[in-house]
Amino acid sequence: MNIVNILEEIEKVDGEIYERLNPRRAAMKDFFNIGKKISLAALPLAMGSMFQKAYGQTTPSTVTDVLNFALALEYLEYHYYNHALVAAPTLVPAGAPTAAITTIRNHEDAHVKLLKGALGAGARAEITYAMTDFTAGGTFTAVYTDYVTFLKVALGFEDTGVRAYKGQATFLKGNAVLTTALQIHSVEARHASHIRQMLAANGATGLKPWISLGPGGISNDTGVTQVDAVYARENSDVQAGITITGIATGVTKAAAVESFDETLSKAEVVAIANLFLRTGFKL
Repeated sequence: MNIVNILEEIEKVDGEIYERLNPRRAAMKDFFNIGKKISLAALPLAMGSMFQKAYGQTTPSTVTDVLNFALALEYLEYHYYNHALVAAPTLVPAGAPTAAITTIRNHEDAHVKLLKGALGAGARAEITYAMTDFTAGGTFTAVYTDYVTFLKVALGFEDTGVRAYKGQATFLKGNAVLTTALQIHSVEARHASHIRQMLAANGATGLKPWISLGPGGISNDTGVTQVDAVYARENSDVQAGITITGIATGVTKAAAVESFDETLSKAEVVAIANLFLRTGFKL
């Protein structure tokens, strides 16, 4: 285990990790000293202890549940992209597309490491690739043979992640991990935007870098009805009890819908995630 490499990956997600622990120089000195004093087998527990220092000495059970919920989603996203790159190397076109998917895969890996570190010994059991079924029981049989199908399912994952983090934010209020959760949330949103643009570059019509009303006023603008649940409330034009449509000249329902992201509850996200897990491994 290379502690420095792990910290570098986590720093990509949480640029304040060193400040949370100690000034950078002191923190690095601590890490190297720990590495000299303890065995390799003990390093995970030591890392967990340090992350608990960074994100709060005590982790309420509600916060632990939220972080483990997020960790489960990050495992799924990581394996989805990693399998495409490792086991289906001709699926993603070479060049910029492969570079983009590789970057997204690496981000998801960094999210996994960060969440595991924050949870320490309280982290849920790992979700392995063998537990997954990214065809969703045969719904997406071409997910690893057809590039556009792969991107559409990826978009469903990313849009789910954005809404999942937003839906759980209130449970993290008052805890230091809220900042990090929101940082991950913003990265997932950038992933979703980029994948939308990749789909548009491959013939998808009507897609914008953000969720918009599709044909017939349906908020699922991917054209894949199987992921309707991801966009269940995205056609709402009411915010804080105020109807946004017509609030000013030229504000259409489409513009109102595009201006706000909605949340997904934990139960809704679990139902979506379970589509991609084999029987016996449901969340």
